Amino acid sequence: MDIKKFKLYHYPLTRSSRVRWLLHEIFEDDFDLEVVNIYNGQLHSEKFISINPFHSIPLLEIEQNNGEVSYMIESGAIITFLADKYLEKNLAPHPILEIKKRLDYLQMLHFCSTMMDMSLWQIRMNINILPEYERSETIINRYKNKITSEIEPLIARRLEKHQYICGDDFYAVDCILGHNVMWARSYGLFTSSAIRSYLSKISKRPSFIKAFSDAKDFNAYVPIESMLSKNFSG
Repeated sequence: MDIKKFKLYHYPLTRSSRVRWLLHEIFEDDFDLEVVNIYNGQLHSEKFISINPFHSIPLLEIEQNNGEVSYMIESGAIITFLADKYLEKNLAPHPILEIKKRLDYLQMLHFCSTMMDMSLWQIRMNINILPEYERSETIINRYKNKITSEIEPLIARRLEKHQYICGDDFYAVDCILGHNVMWARSYGLFTSSAIRSYLSKISKRPSFIKAFSDAKDFNAYVPIESMLSKNFSG
């Protein structure tokens, strides 16, 4: 695939920030960025639905040199693709030459983008998104406990041994974990010293600074009158 340009549809501090971070790591600023207002109905506009029926971000537009355009959703899939497409950037272990490292990398990438992400999403839905009559303290407490008793200790043990989640090399998986750590800390979670040191380290990377430069524009609470609230399906 001969790629001419990437365009990321993005909203501050959401999962699209993970992809933005990796794009900065690979291309510096040589990609297009379109901010989508997720609260005013843009996700459900005819134009957006035509390219992403799941009305979600991130959405990565991939334009090839021959003019063909493809789209990708799911931050874990996008990050896996980008790191593998540009292996020369050393943001993922080689799929053939570094099998043992690769197995660990893929395991952690999928763990962070599924199990860990799902737990955080359950908390966010029940604190910030669902109407009050649908919110569940039981669900909030269940997933906070899961993070505190199972997920955080696993991550912390790894970071006590190495600089990054898969060793002493920064990989694309750290773009997912780094975002999740920030997300978890906004709910008072992930407070161990190893994780705080990790966040301090990754937040000094120039690409991190660029990717989260718009964090101040994020509003965690979904206005009840917003189009997102009216169209929210989980």
